[in-house]
Amino acid sequence: MNEMLLLFGCAAALAAALANIGVWSPRRLWVKLSAVVAVAFFLPVTYGAFSELLSRPKPVGIEWAQRTVPEAVVLGSRTIEDKAIYLWLGLKGQQEPRAYALPWSKNLARQLHAAQKEAKAEGRSVMMRQPFERSLDQMERVFYPEPREAPPPKQVSQGEGPLVFQGTDREAATDN
Repeated sequence: MNEMLLLFGCAAALAAALANIGVWSPRRLWVKLSAVVAVAFFLPVTYGAFSELLSRPKPVGIEWAQRTVPEAVVLGSRTIEDKAIYLWLGLKGQQEPRAYALPWSKNLARQLHAAQKEAKAEGRSVMMRQPFERSLDQMERVFYPEPREAPPPKQVSQGEGPLVFQGTDREAATDN
């Protein structure tokens, strides 16, 4: 919501600057009044357009602010065949999830479905590699189950060498 208010503020400031130029220019009175009326209609239309866009999924191809994100958590998805793959992604460093739309790809839809099945069976999340990469390689795996955590490192006491098997008394008696 903060981004919308910032964008609306910038649009309002630009519209006010253009109206100011129109009012103070050496033009007829009807041209000056037209500039003020145009700004008066521009502001609510712009606010309405920005608020309407808040509820729409953003195409991944036009994402520029987060384009270097290496991976994202897929919180939800919906595929509409021959139209798009809609994703609800959790991005690292962002508190709020974001809605995105991928262009339809049968291969990506299959990958997503397989990753969701596997992740559900193992109780893990689905991840997406390079969600905003424009040239998604059709052969590369984009969706995958979240990797398991690595086991904790083994505790080895310092100063002791490796353990060597000494054998038992029974083995020594059979060797003779």
